[in-house]
Amino acid sequence: MARDAYLTRLEIQGELMVQWANRTSGESPYWGAGPFKIRLPFLHYRFEWPDYLQGLLMCAVDLAAIPLMTDLLGMPFEAALAVVMLNGLFYLTHHLLGDPVVPGWITPAIPLLIAYCEGFPEGVDRVHALIAFQFMLGALSIGLGVTGLAKHVVHWVPSALKAGIIMGAGLAAVNAVFADDGRFWTFPFTISIAVGLAFLLIFSQGFNVLKQRNAVFGLIGKLGIFPIIALAIVVAPLFGEAPWPNVEWGFSKPDFVTLWSDYTVFGVGLPPVWYFIQALPMVAATYIVLFGDVLQSKALLDEADGARPDEDIDYNPDRAHMIFGARNASMSVLGPDVAMCGPLWAAMHVVIVERYKEGRKAMNSIFGGAGSFRWGTNTGLLLLPIVSVIQPILGVALALTLLIQGYVSVRIGIMEARSQRDLGIAGVTAGVLVTQGAAWAFGIGIGLCLLIYGKQFFSGEIDETFVKDRDGGH
Repeated sequence: MARDAYLTRLEIQGELMVQWANRTSGESPYWGAGPFKIRLPFLHYRFEWPDYLQGLLMCAVDLAAIPLMTDLLGMPFEAALAVVMLNGLFYLTHHLLGDPVVPGWITPAIPLLIAYCEGFPEGVDRVHALIAFQFMLGALSIGLGVTGLAKHVVHWVPSALKAGIIMGAGLAAVNAVFADDGRFWTFPFTISIAVGLAFLLIFSQGFNVLKQRNAVFGLIGKLGIFPIIALAIVVAPLFGEAPWPNVEWGFSKPDFVTLWSDYTVFGVGLPPVWYFIQALPMVAATYIVLFGDVLQSKALLDEADGARPDEDIDYNPDRAHMIFGARNASMSVLGPDVAMCGPLWAAMHVVIVERYKEGRKAMNSIFGGAGSFRWGTNTGLLLLPIVSVIQPILGVALALTLLIQGYVSVRIGIMEARSQRDLGIAGVTAGVLVTQGAAWAFGIGIGLCLLIYGKQFFSGEIDETFVKDRDGGH
């Protein structure tokens, strides 16, 4: 009887997929589960092979978190690889549960977290500090999502402050590449070539025309960043900026035993209560940056939704908070992560969205693109040949994603502004975020909004020029 009910459900699902294939609007099929919408590959969305192939090589960025953990915590490479793999599995929960994004790190907050953890002695104390921080961040995010407050926070924050946070995150990403200790100075030629090609393939209007006219350029465009990373593997050794890869065969060998015995609550025990209290200011500052990613997710998906009337994209900030909050809380127990669990990998989400905008032939559903990409990164992490080939250019892959994120964040941030005064407040807020950190930026942004708008703190003002631009440009 249970078997018959299961078969009937599959038949209904099959009918829904046929209707979806001939759609003119509506959401992609899913199984409802409270606030979540479960979507499985092949059953609920078409697997997108171009995005899967991108994921195979773009796992290089996931692997770039390993040096952060080895430097800060003294963690062995194999143990850090175990953290990256656990995080990779949790990335899948977003699209599987109905959040149509490519999730990633909380990138702009990484320098803040490293500085915070370095205030504790290396060893168990520093591990406890990281565990307590990440658990509190997860608990805060889950609480906002479950209570429904996350959705309201998105609307309550003044446009000027939204613009400043998002712009600041973009500028911080660019600064991380070109700072005195940035990765550009290690790979100047490779990064210049890779970033130039990336902007040409993703954002150039001229190349977009070529894609429509020529099948070869069309194929290159579909592959996104995949050919750029492949080229960097060759270019970096040619310029003497990295060694030629030493290809190894087999499967990756993460060391979960060392991870759990030396760097988690299973080995070092629960942090004392004082560590959780000390983490509160850092949690608040990180949430401000994380909140900027939530705003950016909504803005990018609104653009995608407007470009594709054949699919209704349901982005719910409350659901997103519950998912990435659960990721942070889980990782604080299973494998504390310096890169943290963020709601968006802006650079790759933009690549997916830009291809999605090209129509159903390019990408049937936004869930197919985001999901296939993250299945690809998880496959890449398992395959030792891929890990060993891209290991010499991890810095290039990280710089590439930071600069694309910077470009998109500044653009989206400016579009959040509704007047020239908003832009002025946003510019100061963004500058403070880059130079003094998120907490200072948030405080100064609120202060400027109060001083300039007073009783209109939440509503601000709408400039006639901005209204004209919005009506004409959108």
